[in-house]
Amino acid sequence: MKFRSHLALAVGTLLAIAPAAAQDYPSKPVTIIVPFAAGGPTDVAARIYGEFFSRTLGQQFVIENVAGAGGTTGSVRAARAAPDGYTIFVHNVAPHVAGPALYPSAQYDPVKNFDPIGTLAFAAHYIVVKKDLPPKDLKEFIAYAKANPGKLNYGSAGAGSATHLACVLFGQQAGIDIVHVPYRGTGPALNDLVAGTLDFMCDQGLNMMGQYKGGGVRALAVAQSTRFPGLPEVPTTAEAGLPGYEVSAATAMYAPAGTPPAVRAKLVQTMAAAYKDPALRQRVEALASELPGPGQDTPEALGAFTAKEAARWNEAIKKGNIKAQ
Repeated sequence: MKFRSHLALAVGTLLAIAPAAAQDYPSKPVTIIVPFAAGGPTDVAARIYGEFFSRTLGQQFVIENVAGAGGTTGSVRAARAAPDGYTIFVHNVAPHVAGPALYPSAQYDPVKNFDPIGTLAFAAHYIVVKKDLPPKDLKEFIAYAKANPGKLNYGSAGAGSATHLACVLFGQQAGIDIVHVPYRGTGPALNDLVAGTLDFMCDQGLNMMGQYKGGGVRALAVAQSTRFPGLPEVPTTAEAGLPGYEVSAATAMYAPAGTPPAVRAKLVQTMAAAYKDPALRQRVEALASELPGPGQDTPEALGAFTAKEAARWNEAIKKGNIKAQ
C-alpha cells in the first residue's frame, strides 16, 4: 500500500511547527491506558499496536488496564495525565464519547480533553439472533418485533456498553419496543443467547464469530455500508431492510489535550507505518476488524468522527432515557 499523501502532509505539518527538542521522544517507556480488563477486543488491539510502536520507536509501550464505570475511569485518568506523550489512550469510541452522558460524575470532555492520533480498527456490529427464533431475515425480525411489542429481549455487556448502545439505536431506528437484559460482560450474554434465554444481541464480529460459524446463533445483518470480507454471506443492514443503521466498534488512540506537536507527529507517523505493515494488518483482520481506509486514516478524520459520534450517541441516550447502573 502506498503512503497516503494527505496523511504525509498532516505529519509533515506537525513536524514543521514542533520544537526540535521534542524530536528525542520517546526517551523512556510510554503507558497506554486501556479502560477495560485485559483480553477484550480493545485491549487486544491496543497490544497489537503497542508492540509495533515499541519496535518502531525503540521504547516499551506498556498497557495499563484501568477498568471501571463503563470505561470512564480510564478516560478520566487519561484526560488528567500530563500531556507529554508518555501517557496515551486507546478506547472504543462509542462508550468513550457516551461516558459523560451515562456517568455524570465522569468529569471529562471526550472531544476537548483529547488530541486524536489515529484509528486502530473498525469492527462492525452484527444483529445476531438465537438459532430457533422464527424470523429468517431482518425485515421479518422487525415485523415480528412490531407484532410482539416488549416481548423480545436482548443482552449486552452492561448498561452503557457498546453492545447496549448499538441495540438501543437499532430499536429506535427500527421503531420497535425491545427489552434490555444487562450482563457483566459479553461472554455471559452470548452464552445465554446460544442457550435460547435471550432473543438477540447487537455485537461485534470477534465476539460472535465462533458461535455463528458453529451454528449456535444466526446473523441477520452487518451494521455497515459494505459486507465484511470475512463473512460475505451476511447482508448489510441497508440490503436487509434498515438503511442508515450503521454501528462500528471503532478502536482509536488519543493523547491528552495539549501534547506537543512533535510528539503527536511522531505518534501519527508511527501509526501510518503500522497501517502499511502486512503482519499487523493480518492480526487486525483476525479480530474480525478492518484497518481504516482512505479518508479515515488521519488524526483529523478521527477528530471529526469522535465529535460526530458524541452527538449521535448523546442523542440516542437522551431519547432512550438511558441510565448507567
